[in-house]
Amino acid sequence: MNVVPRDLMTETAVSSADFRGAMRHLTGGVSVITAGRGKDITGMTVTSVTSLSVDPPTLIVSINRDASSFPLIRRHGAFGVNILAADQLDVAERFAGKGGLKGAARFAGSTWVTAVSGVPLLVGALSAVDCEVEEIVERHSHGIVIGRVRDIKNSVRTAALAYWHGQYVAVDQDEDAARLAEVSVPARSSRGV
Repeated sequence: MNVVPRDLMTETAVSSADFRGAMRHLTGGVSVITAGRGKDITGMTVTSVTSLSVDPPTLIVSINRDASSFPLIRRHGAFGVNILAADQLDVAERFAGKGGLKGAARFAGSTWVTAVSGVPLLVGALSAVDCEVEEIVERHSHGIVIGRVRDIKNSVRTAALAYWHGQYVAVDQDEDAARLAEVSVPARSSRGV
C-alpha cells in the first residue's frame, strides 16, 4: 500500500452539509452523557460513544467543547454514559434540547441514581456506565474524552435506541431477527444445491 505524504496531498474543502449527509448513513447507538454533581448537573444526547479497551475497560466519547457538559466533565473528572433503550425516546429528546430544557431540568420525568463518582445514572437504561476521565484530547470543535470505566449497571432489556438518517430507530433483537428470517435467503437444500 502506498501512502501519499501529507505535504503532497491536495487540500480539498468538504462542506459541513456534505459531511453531515455522509455521517447520517452511519447508524449510531443513542446514549445520554451525564455530568456534574448535586444540583449542578447537565447532560446531552450523543451517538459518539465507542469502546477503546477491554483491559482496562475504557471508552471514548466526543463532546463539543461549547456543550454545557464539557466544563463539568473537565472540572469533576467524571461522566456517565447511559445507553438508551428503545422506549426511552423521550429521554433522548429532552437531552437533545427539545422543548428548550437545559441543565437539571432535563432530568425531570425519569428516575436517576447517583454513581460512586457523583454523576447521575439513568435507571432502566440498557447500560449505565460510571466513568473517570483519564484524558481529554482537544481537536477542532470537540474534546475526545477517554474514560476509565469504574462501574456498570446493566439491565436485562434488549431493545435499543439508534439514530440513522436523522431519525431515531428502535432496534429490537428478537423482533428484528424474526423480520430478517422472513426475508432471508432460503436455506440450501440437503442435496447440496
